[in-house]
Amino acid sequence: MRLIRANNSGLWVMLALALWAGGGCRTVEFRNRLIEAEMPRPAAMPTELNKISLPPYVLEPPDILLVDAVKVVPKSPYNIEPFDLLQVLVDGAPPENPIMGYYRVEANGTISLGPLYGSVRVIDMTLEEASEAVTQALKGVLRAPQAAVSLAESAGKQRIEGEHLVTPDGTVNLGSYGNVYVAGLTVAEARLAIEQHLTQFLEDPEVSVDVFAYNSKRYYVITEGAGMGEGVNMFPITGNETVLDAISQVQGLRQVSSKTIWIARPAPDGAGCDQILPVNWKEITRGGATATNYQLLPGDRVFIAEDKLMAFDTIVNKVLNPIERMVGFTLLGTQTIQQINRFPQGFGSQGVFNQFF
Repeated sequence: MRLIRANNSGLWVMLALALWAGGGCRTVEFRNRLIEAEMPRPAAMPTELNKISLPPYVLEPPDILLVDAVKVVPKSPYNIEPFDLLQVLVDGAPPENPIMGYYRVEANGTISLGPLYGSVRVIDMTLEEASEAVTQALKGVLRAPQAAVSLAESAGKQRIEGEHLVTPDGTVNLGSYGNVYVAGLTVAEARLAIEQHLTQFLEDPEVSVDVFAYNSKRYYVITEGAGMGEGVNMFPITGNETVLDAISQVQGLRQVSSKTIWIARPAPDGAGCDQILPVNWKEITRGGATATNYQLLPGDRVFIAEDKLMAFDTIVNKVLNPIERMVGFTLLGTQTIQQINRFPQGFGSQGVFNQFF
């Protein structure tokens, strides 16, 4: 009977181990050296001397894009707007006072051709109508003027160029041209999306797009506090950071920290198991080894474990401090009662004075 019970106990243990081993991904609550020893060492992980290039950057809020308008030609018929830049050429103007150059449309809708020729109102006109308006305005000054007006730069270009924040809804604002959704796109895909959107307003638009500020990709340094809280530091990732770079950002190991460090790397797209990469602090600092000075990837958590003795000391203090306070209050109360019983007339009374003197 005892043999049967012993065998049954062994079967239950084996079954429990089998379920634990085949249970898929497990969250590592704390460092277990036995588990780490059985973990396969990551193959070809990027390290300090074997770095890899990160995949194409995917835009997310709150990245900032730098957009430059290469070709911005409004669709015809185009009505001239304030602050448009027009090129005006006039045939028949004297050589000493030519009309040949670029003129900005003022806020009042006119272009100034100089003190000799005055200003001409062109706002809300087509380019052909503006050419005719300039010709008619110059007939009082010139004998047979013939003007040609073309658009050199649209005021709309000013709304496209510059820095554009990827807003929480995943779009960038192009002013009067509306919003374009770019979240989840690479830079090249975002450029195509913006150009496709602008075809509603412009003739074959061309823009250049670059990332002005990489704000959405980060890594974290988490420091265990030995019972006094945990510190979390967030840093933007540039694609070149290693474990040493990350720890230098938090000014090295704290007094309550141990040399037990690892990287917790989330599984791509949430598929598969998260990776735990142990770091040998002594090797990469004292020996100059680079095998565990891993290159950091977006989303990595560099975890610095606490010093167990410091944590134990904190626990002891947390337990004993309330007891010490209670004992202190009790002793103080007892001494006060004894003092009152010994000197019922008060310590400063004449009776107390007589007892001493």
